[in-house]
Amino acid sequence: MATRVSKEMKISLIVTTYNWKEALAITLESIKEQTLLPYEVIVADDGSSEDTKSLIEAYQLNYPTRLVHSWQEDKGFRLAASRNKAIAKAQGDYLIIVDGDLYLPTSFVASHSSAAKENCFVQGGRVLLGPNISKKVMEVGYKPHFFSADIRNRHNMLNSELLSNWFTKIKNNDKSTRGCNFALWKKDAIYVNGYNEDFEGWGREDSEMVIRLLNSGLDRIYLKFKAVGYHIYHKESSRGMLEKNQEIYQKAIDQCLTKCVNGLDKYTS
Repeated sequence: MATRVSKEMKISLIVTTYNWKEALAITLESIKEQTLLPYEVIVADDGSSEDTKSLIEAYQLNYPTRLVHSWQEDKGFRLAASRNKAIAKAQGDYLIIVDGDLYLPTSFVASHSSAAKENCFVQGGRVLLGPNISKKVMEVGYKPHFFSADIRNRHNMLNSELLSNWFTKIKNNDKSTRGCNFALWKKDAIYVNGYNEDFEGWGREDSEMVIRLLNSGLDRIYLKFKAVGYHIYHKESSRGMLEKNQEIYQKAIDQCLTKCVNGLDKYTS
């Protein structure tokens, strides 16, 4: 039976999505089965159509925790803005940010909760589900396990306190940044002004925020063998804006930036 986190730590689980309600349903279902429920779930929607709204409204009727739909108009790939709007709505003091195409094992939220530390943010890992097993997950609700076929990064599926204690490290760089599984204190997100909305199109918005968090004096916990998300297979997003986005990212490094100008404060002030 799932239990809520203590009053001392309210977790807001932010789930990003765009026009893939079938995958979002998998994520929302897996959240229902968590051994530790978040205080709330906020769907950060980058402009999905009415069918996603209807799906969320149906879940809201009987969801085991607060479920919020944070929607913005579809004006192209604006993930940074979508996340910022969700962060502004969050009532929790700790944020776990995931993509809406992840199956979350039942210990996912509890593992993130135990990994949370002051003056730190957490990079979680992922398992890549291939097209065949992804079809089973989507169509019949198959629950992947360590011995399932068609999985990459299988070793990440091991959920072990002992292995996690051995291999979890402080790694203060942006290597292996995965925006699909990321956690930080809301106060730290506010301090760096959230995600940089100068980023449009896929690429580098996660790494640039990591750089600013590190420049602010925080440590990056690289969490292993705990809190892993299982990524449902899909075609990759367009890399058409990557060159421009790389320039914004490099500026944060070169100028040792801690804050972005075009960020979260427009929704919180």
